[in-house]
Amino acid sequence: MRILHTSDWHLGRQLHREPLLAEQRTFLEHLLSTVRQEHVEAVVVAGDIFDRAIPPLDAIDLFNRVLEELADLQIPLVMISGNHDSPRRLGVNSRLIERSGIHLRTSVEDCARPAVLHDEHGPVAFYGLPYLEPGLVHTQLGAEKPSHQAVLTAAMDRVRSDLATRPTNTRSVVLAHAFVTGADISDSERDITAGGVPSVSASVFTGADYVALGHLHRCQKISERIRYSGSPLAYSFSEANYPKATWLIDLDASSDVTARQILCPVPRRLRQLTGPLNDLLTQPEHAEYQDCWLHITLTDTTRPHMAMERLKQRFPHTLKLSFSHQHTASQESYRSRVNGRSDHEITLGFLDHVTGAPATTPEQNLLREGLESVRTAAAAREAS
Repeated sequence: MRILHTSDWHLGRQLHREPLLAEQRTFLEHLLSTVRQEHVEAVVVAGDIFDRAIPPLDAIDLFNRVLEELADLQIPLVMISGNHDSPRRLGVNSRLIERSGIHLRTSVEDCARPAVLHDEHGPVAFYGLPYLEPGLVHTQLGAEKPSHQAVLTAAMDRVRSDLATRPTNTRSVVLAHAFVTGADISDSERDITAGGVPSVSASVFTGADYVALGHLHRCQKISERIRYSGSPLAYSFSEANYPKATWLIDLDASSDVTARQILCPVPRRLRQLTGPLNDLLTQPEHAEYQDCWLHITLTDTTRPHMAMERLKQRFPHTLKLSFSHQHTASQESYRSRVNGRSDHEITLGFLDHVTGAPATTPEQNLLREGLESVRTAAAAREAS
């Protein structure tokens, strides 16, 4: 069976207030073209279809058009909700639209209810593990504690139990939205730390023939059978040099996996430039960046007058301006200090700053519990 693995569309997202819907539309047209040209037999989307729980209407319209196109092509679609999605909203009418070959998995109850598709070699069971907030679902799953490792282990135990009841020639594909240990992160993913640990071991997915992962935005391989497709567009300048791609997976009769990257279109490149303002405005070697989305860092010792306005005359798609000089860029200095750090690490740094002493172990634990409580409460409000 030939499977196209994608994830993290984040429909409705902006890049430094720049709308990206046109670029997302370009990607989805590319996806449909790939389905046709590569004779894809199933499409899997491993979460974060939308960028927020209540997406804008134009993002919903784009999503609906893609579903209609795939239904017209009679290509089955299996998708799960991610940590940015609203599981209840995404799952509305899921049983009804399943008749059109669109299989949505957005709840704990869905984990062991596969979408079973067939090719000339027999059945392939697609199991969808949506993003599982440990504080909300660990009791329901019978997990030993509210951690990502425990919750996903319990969900996979259900998958393995169901798979054991199926014909021996049944191959399996698992979709999951999680941070697997050893994978590379970027600046555009939301922190999902629970119990002090944001990640899970790849061994959680033992028994699955292929694991289609979502959440991290870099296309990467954990093992031959476990992969992230990453996001189809760069959603932060930390991803400027990442190749954006989907995975074309061939799952043969013996459950062997062959994978090939299909590069995504790049509607507009992201680049970072550094230098004095006058050099950036006048040097000919910078001409190639005039049509890029840019993060520009100025190295002038004093902050130039109307720097952004002057830069945009040559580089109209400049999105972010920074200043490297410490005396003129205290705010940027703060950004650099918190860049890539978890919420817990940032709060610990703040406590150290205002008290002049590092947090004690009990204080660290209290802060961690407080942050996780807030996130769990927010997820509970959304679920209700």
